[in-house]
Amino acid sequence: MRLVSHYLRHAPRDLSCHQFCSRVSAYIRKHYWRWQLPRLAAHPEDRLTASAVIFSRLRREIWLIGDCQCLVGNQYYDNPKPYEQQLAEERAAIITSSRHPEEFLLHDTARETIIPHMLETMKQQNVNYAVIDGFPIPEAHVRVITLSFQPWEIVLASDGYPELLPTLAQSEEALSHLRQKDPLCVNLFKATKAFYPGNNSFDDRAYIKFTV
Repeated sequence: MRLVSHYLRHAPRDLSCHQFCSRVSAYIRKHYWRWQLPRLAAHPEDRLTASAVIFSRLRREIWLIGDCQCLVGNQYYDNPKPYEQQLAEERAAIITSSRHPEEFLLHDTARETIIPHMLETMKQQNVNYAVIDGFPIPEAHVRVITLSFQPWEIVLASDGYPELLPTLAQSEEALSHLRQKDPLCVNLFKATKAFYPGNNSFDDRAYIKFTV
């Protein structure tokens, strides 16, 4: 995340999505030791990995690289990882079939059960889905949204908000409601992990809103 952020701060303003994908991958790759590259090519789960949602003001485009989301006016867009919902369903089935589901908040053995499957799906990283990890990004899996020349209210966010709403307060309130009603994330919203005790979220979250 820090490397992608650093690259963006110094990127040319007329950068295209194609150029960004190519150049940020090369930039990340430079931070690997050369002897690491053969193993990283075979084991994507060991790579530095991030998703990003980027707005190009000059090109009036939003780029979704990996599992992130945005609102353009009232229109919602995302770019979820394939297989993740299936894994969330598998985890939910294990927990809901248990006689004591509350125990999974202390020790989520259901998540432990799906982790080998999660690692297996990561073999498709930058094959069947796009991320930023220092290896070539398949641009067919990068979502590009082109904006017309009219005023737009835009929200960009990570996937840590299960319901992306027009304000940060509303999005946080929805997240809090989920935490209260479904802390295991198996009913109202199925995820591959839960709200663990002491945490106010089940995943990382970022939210920015602006008008253009």
